[in-house]
Amino acid sequence: MPDVAHAVAAYFAADRPAGPRTTQDPAPDPAPEAVPPPLIALPLRERLALLDDGALTLPEWNALADGWAREADHRYRACAELRPAGTHAPALRLGVKDTVDVAGFATRLGLRRHRHHPGRSAAVLTEGHRLATVAKVVTTELNIGIGSGCGNPWFPTIDPAGSSTGCGVAVAAGICDLALGTDVLGSVRWPAGRCGVVGLRMTHDPAALRGMLPLSPAMDAPGWVARTADDLALLAEVSGLPIPRAEHHRGLRIGVVAEVAEGGAEPGILDALKTAGELLAAHGHRVATTRLGGLWDLRGAAWELCARQAWQGSHGWDPRIADELSPSTRRAVDSGAAIGDLRHREIEEQLARTRAAVPRLFADAVVDVWLLPLDPDVPRPVGAQRAASSLVTPGHPDYDREIGYTPVASFAGLPALTFPVGRTADGSAPLAVQLVGRPGAEGVLIGLAREAARTAGDPARP
Repeated sequence: MPDVAHAVAAYFAADRPAGPRTTQDPAPDPAPEAVPPPLIALPLRERLALLDDGALTLPEWNALADGWAREADHRYRACAELRPAGTHAPALRLGVKDTVDVAGFATRLGLRRHRHHPGRSAAVLTEGHRLATVAKVVTTELNIGIGSGCGNPWFPTIDPAGSSTGCGVAVAAGICDLALGTDVLGSVRWPAGRCGVVGLRMTHDPAALRGMLPLSPAMDAPGWVARTADDLALLAEVSGLPIPRAEHHRGLRIGVVAEVAEGGAEPGILDALKTAGELLAAHGHRVATTRLGGLWDLRGAAWELCARQAWQGSHGWDPRIADELSPSTRRAVDSGAAIGDLRHREIEEQLARTRAAVPRLFADAVVDVWLLPLDPDVPRPVGAQRAASSLVTPGHPDYDREIGYTPVASFAGLPALTFPVGRTADGSAPLAVQLVGRPGAEGVLIGLAREAARTAGDPARP
C-alpha cells in the first residue's frame, strides 16, 4: 500500500508558499436561468464542423466563448481562476480542479489564501491538441471540506456536491467543454450526476496521480467531466489527453446490482435504474441482475480508509499550508484518527484481496459491466447537507444510506462513468446512474453511455 505521508510530502516537495485563509463564501442563492448563446449549446462535433468549414472563425468563437464564460462564472462561481482563451487559441476549453497542478497557473487547494506555482503540470495533462486550459475550477478545502460556493446551472435548487464541484458546474454552465478532477469516493461522479452531465472516473493508477493532491492514494483516480458522452468521445478522439476512445461491442452483458433494490433505494432511483437498463437493452445488450456480495459490504470500509489516509496525509500538509481550516474540514480530517492501526491494516488487506479478485467477480457472474445508481436517494437541495463532516464513518446517523454506492468502484480500483437518464417527477433534480467496468474498460463505458443517449437524447438538459 502507498505510504500516505510520503505521498503528501512528495507533492509538497517544491517550494509552495502559503498564507492564512478565511472560510469560504456561502453558496449563492438560486438565480434566474441564464441562457447561453446557441453556439455554446451546440454539440462539440457541430461546433468543430463549423470551424473546420470556415462558417465560424476562431477569433469569433473565442470572443463569444470568453464573454459567456465571464458571465456564467459571475453567476455560478465555478472558477478559482478564469482566463481568456486568446484570439488564436485552440477551439476546445479545459478546466482543471484546483488541487491539480497546471504549469503557469497557481494551485490553491481549495483554500482562500494559499498559493503555489508548479513548474510542471500533472501527469495526466499530456500535450493536448485543439484544447486550451482556460480555468482552474473550484474545489472544496483540500478535497475534503463541505461546500464550494458554486451554483448548479441547470438545477439551481440542487447542491452540486463533491470535491470536484467546479468541474461539474463549469461544464454544465458552458464555461468549459471538458474538466479534469479527482475522484476518491465519487468526487467527480457526484457533481457530474447532480449537474446533469457525464463524469468518468478512471481506473486506479498510482502513476497517474503525480501532480494531484493525494487525499487517499489507495483509491484516488483522475476523472473527466463532459456535457455528454458523445462530447467525451470526441474529446478522446481529438484532444491527445489520456482518455480512452469509445468502444462499441454487440451483446455486452450488463449486470444490474441486485443489492440496490434490497437496500431501500427511493422509488425514483429504482425507476432511473430500470430506464437505464431499458436504454441499453434497446441496443442489443443483455441486461440481468447480478450480486456484488462481499464487495458491496466493503463500501463502508472505503470511507474508513479515506478518513484514515486523509488524517495521515494531514501530517504532511499541515506544516506546509499554515492555514486555518474550516471546522467541518478539520472534523473530517480528524475523524481518521479513530481508525486505529489494526483496523487500517485489516482494510488494506481487504482492499488488496478485493482487487486481486476483481476479474473473477465479473467472470463468475458472467457480466461485462455493472449498472447501479450513484446513491439510494435523489439529489438533495442546497442546504440539506445532513453531516457535520464530509466523511461518513461508523456511528454516523443513517450510515447504510450515507455511504452510498460510489465506493464500489473506488474500493475495487475500477473505472466508473455516470450519465443522466431523466429527471424527478417535478423536474427539479436530475437522475443519473453509473456503469462500472473492468480495469481499463473506460472506452466500453463511454460507448455504452453514448448508445443510451442516442435513444434518450439529453434528458437532463433544460
